[in-house]
Amino acid sequence: MGFSTMVRKIAFHIDEHVPALRKLHKKYRDRPMSLADACIVRMAEIYDRHVVLTLDSDFSVYRKHGSIPLALIHPAQS
Repeated sequence: MGFSTMVRKIAFHIDEHVPALRKLHKKYRDRPMSLADACIVRMAEIYDRHVVLTLDSDFSVYRKHGSIPLALIHPAQS
């Protein structure tokens, strides 16, 4: 399966997820979780078949539904 077949277009309306995004921001207040990071975690909670492509090491700490690690494509850091 090529990369282009793995990429999907997803509509995400922030205004529909404000309480969940606030909860994520509060949970991870000890690290600098941006709004974009919170939205990605929230989308991972909504869409079970997710994979997050990232260079950001914080995504190895973030959890969907509070306890489930995100599926990541995270290039090894040297």
